[in-house]
Amino acid sequence: MTNTRKLTTMAILTALSVCFVALIHFPIFPAVAFLEYDPADIPILICSFAFGPAAGLVVTVIAAFIQGFTVSAQSGIYGIIMHIIATGAYVLASGLFYRKHKTKKLAAVSLLIGTAAMVVCMFFANLVITPYFMMGAVNKNTVSVVLSLMPFILLFNLLKAGINGTITFFLYKRVKHLFFKD
Repeated sequence: MTNTRKLTTMAILTALSVCFVALIHFPIFPAVAFLEYDPADIPILICSFAFGPAAGLVVTVIAAFIQGFTVSAQSGIYGIIMHIIATGAYVLASGLFYRKHKTKKLAAVSLLIGTAAMVVCMFFANLVITPYFMMGAVNKNTVSVVLSLMPFILLFNLLKAGINGTITFFLYKRVKHLFFKD
C-alpha cells in the first residue's frame, strides 16, 4: 500500500470517528448522564488492526483533538486527555496483540485485552484527572466524589469498550479488503 493511500484511509477513519461522536451518543446510566456511549473507537480499532497500533494511536490523537474542539467542546482539554488515554490504551493493547496473532479467535482475545487495558487505565485516570475537571483540585472531598462514581465509571468503560470491540470484531474482516489490494 502506498503511503498516500494509507494516509488517506487513516484520514477517512478519523473523519468517521468524529462523525460517529457527532451523530451517535447517549448516556448508558441516567444517574451519570455525562458518561455517554459513542461508537467512535470502532474506526480507530479498525485502523489499528489494518495498519498497526502506531497508526491507531495517531488516529486517536487527531480524532481526540478534532472532537475536543468541535462536537465535544464542552469537555475541553479534559475530554481530549481522557479520550487519548482511554482509546489510546484500547488500540495500543489490542493492536499490539493482534499484530502478532491475526486469527479470528485471537482477534477476539486482542479486543478483550484492549478492553481490560482501557478499564484499568481509566480507573487510574479518573482518580487523578477527574477531580481537577469536576472541582479544580484534588482534595479529600473531590476524591470521595470520584470514588462514589467509580462503579459507574468502571462499568461504563467496560460496556463501551465491549460494545465497540464486538462491533469491530464482526466488522473488520468484512471491510479490510477496502484497505488492501489482493
